[in-house]
Amino acid sequence: MKEKLVVIVGPTAVGKTKLSIEMAKRVHGEIISGDSMQVYRNMDIGTAKISVEEMEGIPHHLLDIKNPDEAYSAAAFQSEVKRCVTDITSRGKLPILVGGSGLYIQAVLYDYHFSKQERNEAITAKLERQIELEGIMSLYTRLTEVDPEQAKKIHPNNHRRVVRALEIYEATGGTMTELQKNQRKELQFEVQLVGLEMERQLLYDRINNRVDEMIEKGLVSEVRQLVAEGYGECQSMQAIGYKELIPYIEGQCSMEEAIETLKQNSRRYAKRQYTWFKNKLDINWYSVEPETINEKFRIIINDLAGFLKER
Repeated sequence: MKEKLVVIVGPTAVGKTKLSIEMAKRVHGEIISGDSMQVYRNMDIGTAKISVEEMEGIPHHLLDIKNPDEAYSAAAFQSEVKRCVTDITSRGKLPILVGGSGLYIQAVLYDYHFSKQERNEAITAKLERQIELEGIMSLYTRLTEVDPEQAKKIHPNNHRRVVRALEIYEATGGTMTELQKNQRKELQFEVQLVGLEMERQLLYDRINNRVDEMIEKGLVSEVRQLVAEGYGECQSMQAIGYKELIPYIEGQCSMEEAIETLKQNSRRYAKRQYTWFKNKLDINWYSVEPETINEKFRIIINDLAGFLKER
């Protein structure tokens, strides 16, 4: 029998964390973070990481397991989630995976097989030398030519992923996109997928308010401290919530400009998240409103009653 898993997805600021806590309390669940940035220690405010008080005693997994300069990947996430699901299930609890990192969630649900191609150190070194001599955009432009679909998924500043995608192409003659399209589509868990959505302007208002709250809580100080500790150039600092404030800290823009950029990037990210989940996964969607969100949460939990009773 496959292990049971509830997955809660949706755009940022829609209410996933609150629903997961309410569900875990009702069904004796434990929560697995499905956020690719909340694995990093001391990156709390900008990632909207849940506080100990907000957990209400519910165990959470895959938070604060890496330093900001350590690499983290969908493959590592997949392995960690499998381990967590087995552990939580063995103790008679229900694992609840919560987050907005689409590729990470998909990798877990469909037992995504990552490339077993061994790293070709010679090719990697050559590509990295090219970055040093010509800059990352030289490699990124080439990636857009040989694998345009993959290029759309990778930020140009993500040197590691750009190099890996080109390394696979040069070593095998095949693209990362081709590799992904050949993946199996069978779910490896008995899954209930719950998606939260909200009328766009309401969601955007919540996102803007969340950014204001982050600033009030000390986001600037958090970013400044990370930069002071030498993490400013790390890939983790390219996350939304951090990269927008570094120019302000370095005196390249005003606080107002940095905050507006952060709000704009957060809204755009929410739109991309929603589009990705709509296109990639078969999800039971629930539209929520701030005023009636608690009632909608009760409906969602009741809708899962049959699935949960079969445990």
